[in-house]
Amino acid sequence: MSAPLKSYGILERANAASAAERAAEQITRLGYAVFDAGLSAPEIAKLATCFDCAHGDYLAHYGRDYLRARDEHNTMRLPLALDRAFLELARNEQLLALVARLIAGAFILNQQNGILNPSGEGYNQDAWHRDLPYQHFVCSRPLAINALYCVDDFTLENGATSVVPASHLQEGFPSDGFVAEHARQITAPAGSFIVLDCMTYHRGTRNASPHARRAVNHVFTIPYIKQQISIPAALRDADLDEATRKLLGYTYQAAGGVAAYLEERT
Repeated sequence: MSAPLKSYGILERANAASAAERAAEQITRLGYAVFDAGLSAPEIAKLATCFDCAHGDYLAHYGRDYLRARDEHNTMRLPLALDRAFLELARNEQLLALVARLIAGAFILNQQNGILNPSGEGYNQDAWHRDLPYQHFVCSRPLAINALYCVDDFTLENGATSVVPASHLQEGFPSDGFVAEHARQITAPAGSFIVLDCMTYHRGTRNASPHARRAVNHVFTIPYIKQQISIPAALRDADLDEATRKLLGYTYQAAGGVAAYLEERT
């Protein structure tokens, strides 16, 4: 380990030795970090194959024209309901340990979406946004964390995600000139997560490569925030262990009435 940086007059100093600690510090200070999922090359390749198979099934079920009419043709909602490989991705131990460092107390998987950045055209993620949209507040600790799994390498050519560093610390969106000067495009290898505080402004950029860029987005939130799609309802009576049921929000569903609420209190 290298010696601490030379300094004076400092009474408090952060210590970040592990990869998770370094990523958590960067997310806290800058709003984003690249984090290795710890997967082997065969596991990364398998997820890429699973993505294509699940997306094909998704298009066949809903119809490309139907999805295009709703601007949903480059998005695959809740792929973990189509293939258990994506449930295992959401349960990635390294990722959950990092999220636990960032969100104080309990958290759930709020949403999981497959995303394609198409070659040579715009798509619905290329506008600046927060993953808690329409919100203009900041928190001392995150309410939500975004973990974008890179199915493919994220490169400058294929439209890697851009962020406005530290924008999770300011309520409003900055001026166009500020964004032009300070936005940063994040390159990352396949098999890694780009992890953001959900209040960090970000967007996908134009894909100039010949192939679509694939990713799987996860949003983890405190349980008080409603899931985008009810995962318990989507999975129905799937055989899941208690930790997974808690992660997927089974234990945080609204009670069906006063009697049901009181029964849960025992």
